[in-house]
Amino acid sequence: MHGKLVVITGGNTGIGKETARALSRQGARVVIGCRDVAQGERAAAEITAESGREVAVLALDLASFASIRAFAEQVLDTCPRVDVLLLNAGVVLGDRRETADGFEATFGINHLGHFLLTELLLDRVKASAPSRIVVVSSDAHRRAKTGLDWDELAQRRHGYSGWQVYCESKLANVLFTRELARRLEGTGVTVNALHPGVVATEFAQGGDVRGPVSWFFRFASPFLKTPAQGAVTSIFLASSPEVDTTTGGYFKDCQEVKPNRAARDDHAARRLWEESERLIAIRSHGVA
Repeated sequence: MHGKLVVITGGNTGIGKETARALSRQGARVVIGCRDVAQGERAAAEITAESGREVAVLALDLASFASIRAFAEQVLDTCPRVDVLLLNAGVVLGDRRETADGFEATFGINHLGHFLLTELLLDRVKASAPSRIVVVSSDAHRRAKTGLDWDELAQRRHGYSGWQVYCESKLANVLFTRELARRLEGTGVTVNALHPGVVATEFAQGGDVRGPVSWFFRFASPFLKTPAQGAVTSIFLASSPEVDTTTGGYFKDCQEVKPNRAARDDHAARRLWEESERLIAIRSHGVA
């Protein structure tokens, strides 16, 4: 990874922080995008002290298109190349909330925010080829057996279930990976998604979720993967020569596995892409 530049969303804590740590140790220059800049600065200082390589921190709120655009502009202004774009940040919420742009927050952050960020940085990633895009999804996508709810994809105003919406957002991650890989064929850019495992992090804590999901992560944490263990597949997909030419895949424990049937639906992948572009255009340009 010497001479490579890696951009990681949510690299201030948990799996993202451990991924940033490992890639910095391997010689990469790492840029962390996170909402809590103070926490990001603390993580960056810790990693820099260990690796001897400066880690940059930039403000990024994936619940705000304005913040995403500002972050992308800073990356483009300061980073002449982007060798790895690692879409790591994610949330699960117990109650329905909205992003700054009026979308249901779990879908808006886990999928739509990353979709926009990728579009804004894609030319730089392509210009840096051979390069990689790594998407942290989850085996939770397997719970979305019937696919996405197209009628309420970005709003979910009726019968809201935080866990179901999360599972569908993780399905969206895999479909996005599949369609982006198709669109980037022949460019030298690979795109792969992964399941990090069930990891003891701040995920589902801090009041975002109440009830069984929160209880599970709190009381089962001694038996779950550590953040460093959960980061292994992200690190593998970002750096290993074994996957130099692998694209459009879904990985678990550094092995390619088959996602569920809904995640292998090419029509749904194209539809999600087109709908994502439409939703962003509505908020960005006021057009339907």
